[in-house]
Amino acid sequence: MPEPDLADLQAFAAVAAARSFRGAAYRRGLSASALSEAVRRLEARLGLRLLNRTTRSVTPTEAGQRLLDRLAPALREVTEALDAVNSLRDSPTGTLRLNVPGIVARVVLPPIIGPFLRRHPGIAVEIQAEDSFIDVLAEGFDAGVRYDERLERDMIAVPIGPRTQRFVAAAAPAYLAARGLPEHPNDLLAHDCIRHRFHGGAMAIWEFEREGETVKISPEGRLTSNAPDLQIAAATQGLGIIASFEEFLAPALAAGALVPVLEPWWQRFSGPFLYFPSRRHMPGPLRAFVDFLRDGSTVATPLVGSDRGGDIPRLSLST
Repeated sequence: MPEPDLADLQAFAAVAAARSFRGAAYRRGLSASALSEAVRRLEARLGLRLLNRTTRSVTPTEAGQRLLDRLAPALREVTEALDAVNSLRDSPTGTLRLNVPGIVARVVLPPIIGPFLRRHPGIAVEIQAEDSFIDVLAEGFDAGVRYDERLERDMIAVPIGPRTQRFVAAAAPAYLAARGLPEHPNDLLAHDCIRHRFHGGAMAIWEFEREGETVKISPEGRLTSNAPDLQIAAATQGLGIIASFEEFLAPALAAGALVPVLEPWWQRFSGPFLYFPSRRHMPGPLRAFVDFLRDGSTVATPLVGSDRGGDIPRLSLST
């Protein structure tokens, strides 16, 4: 029996891990049909069915699971060996895959990605912006950026972007003229508030702080969305009070379309972190990105601190 091709083994492992040809294809930058053909070719060479396929799911057979259990560590060793060699290049090659919140994609990364790609012409960057809380490593990303992740001991966290940010509240002048200006966070319970719901279903709790007093509320409102631009547009139209990242609301505040609400109560919180697993050999593109963040010549907000594991300040969520 001819030896299976390494690419076919990698294709099988990707599909088995993702439980989906489409998902594996997206992560590997290939077509689903190419992965399907690779798996069929591997099954033919082994004379065994490795995957059970239905219109709804893909699951390993008993033989497929046994192969995956033995194969996954070996493929990781191959990947780490190639990464180690790649890191010796003056400019590594490959693709850096990041999963980040919307605020990071919109505010933090734009001044970073352009200079990074110009410095490393052999690297491509793939960024998926979403606010749901997923296992980014299990989903095939090299690293993630989050505010509220509880990192495991084997994770490394590197500061990226501003080290302090604020959640601010605001409303259109017309809304406040009609409904009055809140003087205390609890007054918001009597107002229409524009809410943010994460993709996972959780609703963001509004948290305020002043002189050691913290107030957490879950206000009501007629508009709930996971799209910040829609929320801001609704707020400027006078549909309610909005609370969001200061960077999101800054243009509308500067233009006077929105005015501050409860400004003395605006709470500061820690900025975002790039996080990834501790590995003997980091992928070349990820190592280059981390080094770039640490480089004082980057146009990004200067970094403070160093690699660290542990807790990152969490944003409150309610279900």
